[in-house]
Amino acid sequence: MNILAGLLIIAIGSFGQSSSYVPIRKVKQWEWENFWLVQGIFAWLVFPFLGTLLVGSDSLCRILLTDVPAALKSVGYGVLWGVGGLTFGLSMRYLGVALGQSLALGTCAAFGTLIPAVMNRDQLFSGSGLILLLGVCITLTGIAVIGYAGSLRSKDMSKGEKFAAVKEFALKKGLLIALLAGVMSACFSLGLNAGLANEG
Repeated sequence: MNILAGLLIIAIGSFGQSSSYVPIRKVKQWEWENFWLVQGIFAWLVFPFLGTLLVGSDSLCRILLTDVPAALKSVGYGVLWGVGGLTFGLSMRYLGVALGQSLALGTCAAFGTLIPAVMNRDQLFSGSGLILLLGVCITLTGIAVIGYAGSLRSKDMSKGEKFAAVKEFALKKGLLIALLAGVMSACFSLGLNAGLANEG
């Protein structure tokens, strides 16, 4: 039952994440920084705070005071994750939604899965660990294919076509920023891992 509930929550979260940028197309007069700031305030400050209140008004203090070093680690990883969120927006600015989101989220999924496993490497080369490594390799291969396809498409497009599709298109800069965004966004997983000491 817990597995089904977890899968349902992931499905709801995935739907919300994948559709969260749809309103951007309806906002014609704002620069990306403006709607990114509004989204960040609500997604990373307002709603998490409201969620904490729903769990219980003393939950935040209890979580922070149970294990201060673990809490500080979680906050530090959260800051790095915030950098990932900022650069994620920049990756879409320079690559467009399709290419930028594919590269950044793929990198995030791969490193967010791999880094905690490497940090707890006792089971990394066991049966389940090897399956995990295989999945990460497949993900990284997919990222490489997407990046290569993007470079081919970029070569086939004229300068005018590039700027018609994405106003500030810059492939090399966008690829570096997307990869940085993916690695920094993976710190979300590290923050959860560090916060496990606060369970209970």
